[in-house]
Amino acid sequence: MRHSFASVGESLGDATGSQSDSPIAGLHCTPMSDFTYILGSETPAGWRTYVGWTTDLDARLAAHNAGTGAKSTRGRSWVLLYAERYKTRGEAMRREWHLKRDRRFRKLVLPTHMPTSISA
Repeated sequence: MRHSFASVGESLGDATGSQSDSPIAGLHCTPMSDFTYILGSETPAGWRTYVGWTTDLDARLAAHNAGTGAKSTRGRSWVLLYAERYKTRGEAMRREWHLKRDRRFRKLVLPTHMPTSISA
């Protein structure tokens, strides 16, 4: 199983290898790609996460934020915390199943747990 991933502040780059500031940039450049993703929404009680899969990260994030995504995501503002690219839909769906059960990993990708880079 070969996949690529990016989290907030990173990108996979586009087909030419260039990098972008957007965490989504480069993830949607390959036709026929499927993605597993983790969204986050900050609430007064802390962060809430949502795991899903899609063929178009930009459109799916927009759908969640417009209230037309999954019922559990309605009424909140979501940001992309993490994404992985897969060659097949089945691989993406399998990874989604595992990520939904891996609360420790979802907690690690929250902005409060993200490592900061230190410049020398």
